[in-house]
Amino acid sequence: MTDISKPALRQHFRRARRAFVDGLAPAEREILERALASIAEPLLVGFARPASYSAVADEISPRFISAAAALPRVGGEGLSFHDCPHEALIPGFAGILQPPADAPRVAPDAMLVPLLAITPAGVRLGQGKGYYDRALAASTARTIALAWDVQITDTLPSDAWDMAIDYIATPTRLFDCARSR
Repeated sequence: MTDISKPALRQHFRRARRAFVDGLAPAEREILERALASIAEPLLVGFARPASYSAVADEISPRFISAAAALPRVGGEGLSFHDCPHEALIPGFAGILQPPADAPRVAPDAMLVPLLAITPAGVRLGQGKGYYDRALAASTARTIALAWDVQITDTLPSDAWDMAIDYIATPTRLFDCARSR
């Protein structure tokens, strides 16, 4: 798949993810997201300031991962992370729920990261705006990508600014990406 453009890959993986999630009953989705939490949570043990994200539509949700607290906010400077209870989130960039501007800003030491596709070596394909790549480049946080199994692929194109992920958690598997590099 490295010969295919990133925009075409984004369309392909959006369709694949949507088709997979559309085939799930709400109870099945909850079971899978709880399974994801049981795989991802041990990776957050010992971290003082883990960060999560607000899932949209057919993204796998980190809602059952209790260790994650800080949430991202898209602003003029890019992506920042803030302490904010879920009930205080407001619609932000692209309608995604995010902390208000006055929520306390924090520097996470571990981050749960959304994606469209990822390789076992941690090459991640995001939405294309670079928000997470810039945030990850400025951080030393452990990174854990959360994915449906359908989002794992053997190869993806990578640019110099694409930041590798440390771990991938799905409802059925855990990948230590450093071992695959």
